[in-house]
Amino acid sequence: MQPQTDELRVASFADLDTTTLYRLLELRCAVFVVEQECAYPDLDGRDLEPATRHVWVARSEVPVAYLRVLGEPDGGLRIGRVVVAKEARGAGMAGRLMDAALEIVGARPSVLDAQAHLADFYARYGYAPAGDTFLEDGIPHVPMTRG
Repeated sequence: MQPQTDELRVASFADLDTTTLYRLLELRCAVFVVEQECAYPDLDGRDLEPATRHVWVARSEVPVAYLRVLGEPDGGLRIGRVVVAKEARGAGMAGRLMDAALEIVGARPSVLDAQAHLADFYARYGYAPAGDTFLEDGIPHVPMTRG
């Protein structure tokens, strides 16, 4: 039996093959829509933007963790859709994603909307609360900024 390997990958939308795109969307749907019971428009058009970078960890070619980095109109960047498959949690996947995202971000300012219970996790990467907690799809979130 061949051991599982985890590989960090980054791509623009144009560079995603259809199978990978399907699996990334499947992961987002499995966690956000099914597990967290949030019926929301995941396909918001931002995945297609030329500046968007899709960052994921593939385990034996199957995505088990994902986030996207978006360009914002003010020149800053936004990190979003941070997700880790249930079977991959506790293995440092979100940290690997954030490290890769911050390589993309560099010194530019960036923002994210953290689920409130994860604010301390994002604080380890230099993010600080930037407003009041708000409900998004029934889950408390806090806006956070860095830089």
